[in-house]
Amino acid sequence: MTREQEAAGSGTVAVHDPVVVSGPAAAEADPRPVLVVGASGKTGRAVSRALMARGVPVRAGVRPGREGAAPAGATSVPLDLVTGSGLEEALSGARAAYHMAPNVHPDEVMMARRVAEAASAVGLPHLVFHSVLHPEDARMPHHLHKGDAEAVLAQEFSGSLVVLRPCAYHQNVLPQVLAGEVVLPYSADSPFTTVDLDDVAEAAAVVLLDPSRGGEVHDLCGPEVLSTRRMVEVAAEVLGRPVALRETTVDAWRNGPGAGLPAEARDVLAAMFTAYDEDGLVGDPAPLTALLGRSPTPWAETLRRTLPSS
Repeated sequence: MTREQEAAGSGTVAVHDPVVVSGPAAAEADPRPVLVVGASGKTGRAVSRALMARGVPVRAGVRPGREGAAPAGATSVPLDLVTGSGLEEALSGARAAYHMAPNVHPDEVMMARRVAEAASAVGLPHLVFHSVLHPEDARMPHHLHKGDAEAVLAQEFSGSLVVLRPCAYHQNVLPQVLAGEVVLPYSADSPFTTVDLDDVAEAAAVVLLDPSRGGEVHDLCGPEVLSTRRMVEVAAEVLGRPVALRETTVDAWRNGPGAGLPAEARDVLAAMFTAYDEDGLVGDPAPLTALLGRSPTPWAETLRRTLPSS
């Protein structure tokens, strides 16, 4: 996804296991899998990798017919968030689940209700919801949908719930940077606290595997307040080559890159660009710092990871 399409707390996992173990040992002792909904996408793949790196078996929840797109090493399970088909089967026997709806989907709130109902029906102990930074921002309809989904899950899921609210990712703008030109339908001087996707995934793994965190909500933001203009300047310095930056209009985006999107998604994203043009998207890095036990990854370090090894 582009940065424009994925401009999306702290958590707790309740693990109901007959063996009385706590802390990291509990994570290692529990053989049950964690379900990652949307595992074939950018975020789902990152969360799955972070879990498997800890030795945790992953069930990769993917759309029916997309089973082959599951991350390597995960067990693919088909499910349909629109109809609810396959949800109970995918959730049954899992120790926890990570729920993330498709980006700017108009049915997000009902998807949350279907997940809550299915998870409660099978007795899922713990659920982590992938929300968005500032879900109360009424200028952006998809943020409000995330906020409504949070409320539905809190009211209707019977187990332990954690909400993560990430800012936009470094990786959303990274492909344009590496291609040599960044094109924005909003001001290049608007501020952002973009976050490294791998940091988000690490934080997700932490809260999914820690049964002491039920009820927590964490913003997940990077350590720097940077405009896209400054991000491009840093990229040119780190990569050692020019990176162009060009501003366009929302109307030009509607008639260009956004033309192939459904009308509702196009309107939602256009509203987001207008909000970004006004004041960007900025949050506090302290919650992510606490979850990681270190400072979040700066933009320059994300860029350095793309360089050939010396």
